[in-house]
Amino acid sequence: MSKRKKTNTPQSTPQEAAKGNKSEVKPTSQSISNANAMAFGKSNYTFMLVGIATIILGFFIMTLDKEEFGFGFLGITLGPIIVFLGFMIELYAILKKKA
Repeated sequence: MSKRKKTNTPQSTPQEAAKGNKSEVKPTSQSISNANAMAFGKSNYTFMLVGIATIILGFFIMTLDKEEFGFGFLGITLGPIIVFLGFMIELYAILKKKA
């Protein structure tokens, strides 16, 4: 077995490294504007609002069912399909690239 000598090299802190670094990168106006940019575009937010409205409409349709415990066509079939479509619209709105 060979023994390796451990050399104690001084570790510099980030503050010390920043002081020694003369070529600091300053943010440009373009990078500042990109940092303040919205995560989604106008079309994304429009689709999100349509998706939320569709989900609310689906739940409202489920409440219109007159069968006992909501076991009719509106409460079991149509309402959940509309709610599912609303969630798919929301997924599309999130994944759609910003325009």
